Amino acid sequence: MAIRNLLPTISGRKGMRVKRDSDNPFEVLQRDMNSLFDNFFRGFGPETFESRMGLFTPQIDVSETDKEIRISAELPGMDEKDIEVSLSKDILTIKGEKKEEKEDKGKDYYRMERSYGSFSRTIPLPVEVQDNKVDATFKKGVLTITLPKSEKAVKETKKVAIKAE
Repeated sequence: MAIRNLLPTISGRKGMRVKRDSDNPFEVLQRDMNSLFDNFFRGFGPETFESRMGLFTPQIDVSETDKEIRISAELPGMDEKDIEVSLSKDILTIKGEKKEEKEDKGKDYYRMERSYGSFSRTIPLPVEVQDNKVDATFKKGVLTITLPKSEKAVKETKKVAIKAE
């Protein structure tokens, strides 16, 4: 039996080989390398990748009422002693450092994982606030800062009527 008889043919035409990607070793190598990198980075979302690189950016919500501005920052796994809040004119700054260590000992193994990351978030304030009445509380991993507006800022707030067409 000739080797030519073992090769696939198109619609029974003798001598016409079906070309496959696997025929070219460089194409096979490229496909395998692409697959390798795609599979490696698949489990890394932006947050996971940043935390592995030592970066930590807490989620912050800012809300405003007629009398105050309220800022909430999600800081899971942190203590209030690792957080610093400062107010300078019309800028609020939240800084902190996250330190986490996990130790696991077993009969036949010992595992130690460490994770460190610092952050700094600067929030511009749209109005003047009463800096002597600013309140910050930390409960269950959430930092809540209440900034009462100054008398001047409350008086200057004007409501604008909306006209429907």
